[in-house]
Amino acid sequence: MNAPAMIATHRRVRYKTSGQGHRPIIRLMSPGDLGQVLKPFVFLDLFSPEAASIGDMPIHPHSGIATVTVLTEGDLHFDDPISGSGSIGYGGVEWMRAGGGVWHGKEMSKGSSPRIKGFQLWLALPPELENAAVDSQYIEAKDMPVVGPATVILGELGGAASPVRAPAGINYLLVTLAPGERWTYTPPADHDVAWLAISHGALVGDLTVHTGELALLEGAGAIPLQASAEGARFVVASAIEHPHDLVTGYYSVHTNKAALIQGEARIAALRERLSAQRSSGPTPVFRG
Repeated sequence: MNAPAMIATHRRVRYKTSGQGHRPIIRLMSPGDLGQVLKPFVFLDLFSPEAASIGDMPIHPHSGIATVTVLTEGDLHFDDPISGSGSIGYGGVEWMRAGGGVWHGKEMSKGSSPRIKGFQLWLALPPELENAAVDSQYIEAKDMPVVGPATVILGELGGAASPVRAPAGINYLLVTLAPGERWTYTPPADHDVAWLAISHGALVGDLTVHTGELALLEGAGAIPLQASAEGARFVVASAIEHPHDLVTGYYSVHTNKAALIQGEARIAALRERLSAQRSSGPTPVFRG
C-alpha cells in the first residue's frame, strides 16, 4: 500500500521581487502587478530618505484606499489639527482612510533622527468604505499592542487587537527577530492571501528572503520565520482576499468605474477649495 501523500502544513514562497526603482523609494507592489494577486494589499513602497527631505513631499490626493505607514528605523513628528501632535517611530503607525477623497502630504515632518526607513502600504477598501468619510489616526508605539516580537499594526494576534480602525479580515504585523531567532505567525484559517517584506537583515530556512525583497506566500497554515545571523526586521501580512476588481486612477483605487468617477470628482472639488484655503496657511490633511 502506498504511503499517504504529505500535506504541507505551512506556507511557502511562491514568488519574490526586489521591486522597481532605487533608494530612497523602492516600489515593491502596485495595483497593476502584485496588487492584483495580493488584494486588498495593492501597493507597497520601501522608503529610506534623509529625514529632512520628508517635508519636500507635495500635497497629493487619494480616494478609495487606506494608507498605512510604519517606520522600521528612525522617527517622524506628526502634527494634525484633529489628532494633535507627537512622534511616530518603530511600532507606531499613521493610518489614513482616504474614502471618498482627501489631499495630504504635509502631516509628517523630521523627528529626532537624521534618517528614516519604513513601508507605506495601500489597502483597497470594500464598497461600503471606498467613498465614505475620511478617517485618520496617528498612534504612537506605546499605544500599540505587542505580541512576542510582533507589533500588531492592523487586525488581531494572540488576543491583542490593533486600535487602528481598519476593515475586518486584515492582519499586518511589524516584526523584529534577533540573530538566529525563530518565530511562527499563524494567520486565521480564512486568510488566503499572505506576503512579507524585509527592511533590515534576512530570513533563512523554509522562507529565505533578503533585505529589500517582497515574498508572496502560497498555501495554507503557519508562516515559519527564522532570522539570519544578522537578524531581521520586516512586515508580514495576511487577509481574506478582496473579492472586487481594482479600478485605478492615478492616486485612487476603487471597485468599479462609477465609484472611481465619484472619488475623482470629489478630489477635483477639494483641490479648488484647498487652493483657496492654503493661502492662509498649510493644511496637513484636507478633507473638505
